[in-house]
Amino acid sequence: MQPRLLAALAIVLLALTIAAALYSAVVNFPRGLILAVLLLAAGGVAWYGLLRTGSARVVALVAAAVLALAAVVLVIVDSGVLELVLIGAAVLGTLAATKAAFAVHRPLPDAADPARPVLFYNPKSGGGKAEKFKLADEARARGIEPIELAPPWDLEQLVRDAVAGGADALAMAGGDGSQAIVAAIAADFDMPYACIPAGTRNHFALDLGVDRDDVVGALDAFLDGGEKRVDLAEVNGRVFVNNVSLGLYAEAVQREGYREAKLRTILDTIPEALGPQGAGLDLHWTGPGGNEHSAGAAILVSNNRYRLGNAVGSGTRPCIDDGLLGITVFGAPKGRGEGQGRFQRPWREWTAPEFEVRSEAPVAAGIDGEALVLQAPLEFSIRPSVLRVRIARAHPGASPSTRMPDGMLDTVRELLAIAAGRQAD
Repeated sequence: MQPRLLAALAIVLLALTIAAALYSAVVNFPRGLILAVLLLAAGGVAWYGLLRTGSARVVALVAAAVLALAAVVLVIVDSGVLELVLIGAAVLGTLAATKAAFAVHRPLPDAADPARPVLFYNPKSGGGKAEKFKLADEARARGIEPIELAPPWDLEQLVRDAVAGGADALAMAGGDGSQAIVAAIAADFDMPYACIPAGTRNHFALDLGVDRDDVVGALDAFLDGGEKRVDLAEVNGRVFVNNVSLGLYAEAVQREGYREAKLRTILDTIPEALGPQGAGLDLHWTGPGGNEHSAGAAILVSNNRYRLGNAVGSGTRPCIDDGLLGITVFGAPKGRGEGQGRFQRPWREWTAPEFEVRSEAPVAAGIDGEALVLQAPLEFSIRPSVLRVRIARAHPGASPSTRMPDGMLDTVRELLAIAAGRQAD
């Protein structure tokens, strides 16, 4: 479907959603108000309980469940289920049409095909995608040498050995932690690199503009593919392609028993880190205004800025080539100066070429999904345009949020422009 038709469909669905919601609120008043109060109260009481331990936690969580159940009963008794389902369907339709209207396929500059490309692949990654799609055979058919990773293996050494043996292009089929290792070496040697989406979530592939559903087609990056340069980020000299998480989640995954009882371990960590009797998180940083702060619930440092809090495109990066780290602090930071005494949203974010996190002890961190412990201080930096990325011509070549505006009003304006045929390429 053409972008103009998709944009028009999104506008119509948005208008219908708003009209239906307003009609429901007026006709069923004060049910909607009571429902909102019950849900807000349930959320507040649940959060209070998560910050406590023992009987206080049990009582608060039971009370939250009762409030939530009351909200469900109110909807059912008042025959509002069908209305909510229809409004929900309209919302989902609006989001889907909006996302499709802003989809982009960006042609990339030509680049000479490599003579000896090498593919490294983890046969177990992503539930066995490499084996499912016969990735090794597909690579050989394209003149790409496949190297299977099998324990015990040292990926960095294998890649360096391949480069020493004459490889002039590198590809990785696996998780983002493995992608970072191969990408770092490709950048060091200024060699073409291809991200093959054979991992579980493939966040890096998505933001690069690789079609995550076309694992085999991604190999065509080395056959008349396009090329662009993107950034890499580092923490204490270790390269990461997506992000480094510090704080609550990173602390939880380090604990004994996390893999056997993930939810329970995270719940047990919350009151110890954030509760009134907790020791808090020993993380200290300097804000964009130069003031000193202590961390709230978590810190996320990313290779370029993520879109957060947006209905469409949230959790993706519009680009990976603006030469800046994305820095997000979740929870209310403790400190002096900036932002004190004013209402703040649950997170604050900014960009910078460098960032430092200080602590009196080693810091638990999740680096591209891998749990590690780093020595403080943590020195973050960006390496602009160091990685030559190859992408198949059939793939988008850009992040799905590249053209999406950040605000809702701006999104509506852009949709109107697209529907009217005034959207620039």
